[in-house]
Amino acid sequence: MSYINEAGWDRVVRVLLGIAMLYLGWAGVVTGGWGFFFKFIGFIPLITGLAGWCPIYALLKTRTNKA
Repeated sequence: MSYINEAGWDRVVRVLLGIAMLYLGWAGVVTGGWGFFFKFIGFIPLITGLAGWCPIYALLKTRTNKA
């Protein structure tokens, strides 16, 4: 049984989004409340993209991969 519920394109988008959010927050490009938000919430798409498993998809019993 495969626990990966994200397609390759979904994983790439998540990793890039996570890196972008972390960069914007930690580099100080975005400051204030949004900067704080990006600093920590950016880890979520990064980790789920690297792992290939999304807990929201699991709860909703959906997936973007064909497996």
